[in-house]
Amino acid sequence: MKEIYKKLNAVLTKRDKQYLLFLFFFTIIVSVVEVVGVGIIMPFIKVASDFNIVYENDYFHFFYQLFGFSEPLHFVVFFGFVLVIFYIFRSLFSLFYFYLLNRFSQGRYHILAYRLFENYIGMHYIDFINRNSAHLVKTIVNEASYLVNLISNMLFMLSEVFVMLFIYSMLLFVNWKMTLLLTAFLLANIWILKKVVSTRIKKAGEIRSVMQEKFFEIINSSFGNFKIIKLKGNDQEILDKFSNASYGYAQANITNQTLSQLPRLFLEAIGFSLIALIIIYLILKYRTDIKAFLPLLSMFVLGLYRLMPSVNRIYNSYNQILFYLKSLEITHNDLIYEPEELGDETIEFHRNIELENISFAYDKKDVLKNVNLTIQKGEKIGLIGESGSGKSTLVDLIIGLYRPKSGKILVDGKELNERNLRSWRKKIGYIPQSIYLVDGTIAENVAFGEEIDEARVKKVLKMANILDFLENHHEGIYTRVGENGVKLSGGQKQRVAIARALYNDPEILVLDEATSALDNETEKKIMDEIYKIGKSKTMIIIAHRLSTLDRCDRIIELENGNIKK
Repeated sequence: MKEIYKKLNAVLTKRDKQYLLFLFFFTIIVSVVEVVGVGIIMPFIKVASDFNIVYENDYFHFFYQLFGFSEPLHFVVFFGFVLVIFYIFRSLFSLFYFYLLNRFSQGRYHILAYRLFENYIGMHYIDFINRNSAHLVKTIVNEASYLVNLISNMLFMLSEVFVMLFIYSMLLFVNWKMTLLLTAFLLANIWILKKVVSTRIKKAGEIRSVMQEKFFEIINSSFGNFKIIKLKGNDQEILDKFSNASYGYAQANITNQTLSQLPRLFLEAIGFSLIALIIIYLILKYRTDIKAFLPLLSMFVLGLYRLMPSVNRIYNSYNQILFYLKSLEITHNDLIYEPEELGDETIEFHRNIELENISFAYDKKDVLKNVNLTIQKGEKIGLIGESGSGKSTLVDLIIGLYRPKSGKILVDGKELNERNLRSWRKKIGYIPQSIYLVDGTIAENVAFGEEIDEARVKKVLKMANILDFLENHHEGIYTRVGENGVKLSGGQKQRVAIARALYNDPEILVLDEATSALDNETEKKIMDEIYKIGKSKTMIIIAHRLSTLDRCDRIIELENGNIKK
């Protein structure tokens, strides 16, 4: 429990904790109202059974005289109407309390989802590529929601604990022997339930988390490789994997939801059976009816009637906390991750980029070793080398996505660091090999999250030599591309990617095997356009085909993490 508190304390904000403190005091007030609702019924039954009590009981007689009643009948009727008004008030008051609870717990989902997404967007690039996107999506969509359920159950459990304690204290005051007997019996049965039910629910929660992650992974990979699936014709194999993950997830929820009902049914049966046994005992002992014990029994029946749901809710909330406990661990771990903290210091690029003794490693495996390189402003550099030689890693270091293990990267003699990386990255126009287009318009894909400037969109599309085609055959810059550009050809997608890279007028253009998937003729046309566009820009081009680099000022070959001499 201490570990749960520590993680919740880290996850919740200061404002959340203040709201929780307010709810804590509100819970006490609700509990008092609940206890009054249970305790006030016995005096009403007592006075309704015998009007003479109005004169015999000091409290009744005080109110009888205070309100000037002329006969006990009017007093009892008035008492009954007061009870009706009180119970309506109690219901509305409890409804307002549950609104506050739900407002707090559900409001946390928005905040948690936003904070998680903010952390993921702010991740270091190297950390992001080591994470599974299915896990990230699942955490935002599901785990944050399940954590809200966990918090809700903790709040409900807290409120019911107070109700139970107050009602229990009242029952102790009325008859402590009968109350302790009920307590001992119920605690024994709760212990049995905990051993039988709670452990299974906790295990089901762990299975739920694992199966749901597999569920998301299969969906993501299947939709991302839809064409390959169609060509291979292995639909059934993938469907079987999906079925196993989906069935495992469903079974975990079936176990949780079924076992969650067991405590209520079990405790209700035990509790009311105990009342029946007490009545049988009184009848056998006194050999008469139980009229004399009716007010006391009514009190216990009503107290038990209100107490049993509280015990059940507490126990059920406890089980739900166990079921969703994995969500707290996952969300907590992803929220305590420290994202990039980049400053707003500007960096100018007028002369050159210098790499001094740059080394880099993935998981302790060296990729680059003591690389030294100088790139002059306006220079066109080609990078070649076998797969795994470190070409893309070198480019990612230059554009500021990776930080070197050792060595320095200097721009006009100024070292790249967290203070000026934001400014440096804005100078880069990046055209990747694998292009992802959002399911929107050409303009949305070119601006990519920024405000759409129609004139600027048209300008860069014209530079990429695709504007005329769009305006003559489609709807211009508002042509819809479909999911991941499915409505465009490979060459058209590449031209949209070029336009996107040029949208902010970068000083440096980087092509990471950007044309390797195109045929020779299309590649030649696009490279002609790129060289024309990048005439006044610094260009770094990774390519396998030397023909792609025929107009570069220098071609640098990497071999085993070093520049080949």
